[in-house]
Amino acid sequence: MDKKKAAVPLVCHGHSRPVVDLFYSPITPDGFFLISASKDSHPMLRNGETADWIGTFEGHKGAVWSSCLDNNALRAASASADFSAKLWDALTGDVLHSFEHKHIVRACAFSEDTKRLLTGGFEKILRVFDLNRLDAPPTEVDKSPGSVRTLTWLHSDQTILSSCTDIGGVRLWDVRSGKIMQTLETKSPVTSAEVSQDGRYITTADGSTVKFWDANHFGLVKSYEMPCNIESASLEPKSGEKFVAGGEDMWVRVFDFYTGEEIGCNKGHHGPVHCVRFSPTGESYASGSEDGTIRIWQTAPNHEENEKRVKHGVDEVAKKIEGFHINNKEAKNSERPSSDA
Repeated sequence: MDKKKAAVPLVCHGHSRPVVDLFYSPITPDGFFLISASKDSHPMLRNGETADWIGTFEGHKGAVWSSCLDNNALRAASASADFSAKLWDALTGDVLHSFEHKHIVRACAFSEDTKRLLTGGFEKILRVFDLNRLDAPPTEVDKSPGSVRTLTWLHSDQTILSSCTDIGGVRLWDVRSGKIMQTLETKSPVTSAEVSQDGRYITTADGSTVKFWDANHFGLVKSYEMPCNIESASLEPKSGEKFVAGGEDMWVRVFDFYTGEEIGCNKGHHGPVHCVRFSPTGESYASGSEDGTIRIWQTAPNHEENEKRVKHGVDEVAKKIEGFHINNKEAKNSERPSSDA
């Protein structure tokens, strides 16, 4: 791969300990927002486009392992080592409710309709809280086979996806029955699981592998070996032609979705990269690290790749004129839309 000009990210300071989770809100009438979870116990909210700090949520007494925003970015939620998950007013920073648990809470996720909050952690229990009845006891899903690491909703809140810290695989739970209906098998524990913006793919990271699964039929679509152990991966939400991954070597790498070829490598973090996420516009992506910083990288147009595709298209036209012959595979590649975001 040719050497490319080094990308210069926006560097977001503020956390005093490692950043372990990042979450972008959908695009709202006020733009989109980025919330970060850190071992310093203080989730932080930023403007997702400019990276400007908006506020810090004060109230946890232990490391915060996960944080998220609802669809309108009006409420936030966080999961903490202080045995609680908290619901916050994202406009004022006030705690709306604290959901007490009996052990460390590692993950939380708002349902798509924003009426429920899902939590999981060391208790190996998935809990669903009704946000319209904050004092009501939660619905408990069947016991997880291991300590819960990641959680997300899919299929219009009919399915819950979870992974464990100590055993491989991604489990798909039927919300109505509370039972596991299928397991996506992986060799190592899954450290990151993301449902694509269009609902087509589930992106997972386990060990040194990034996998893409069909989110409706659950078949394995693509699997790529990475240069090191990867903690997190994220698929570009607009064209879906590239993905980013970060892990123990401190670099944030960009790959071609179709081929797995590395097309970019961003250096700057001074510790392992724990989380990467694309913004909802696909124009940038964020990375959080052991070094306590968040870096936001622009999805720069790849001019070299565009020139190569244009040249390929011109050559193909010449071949057609000369020999009245079309190579279907090459034609298909040349018609692939540009990967510019």
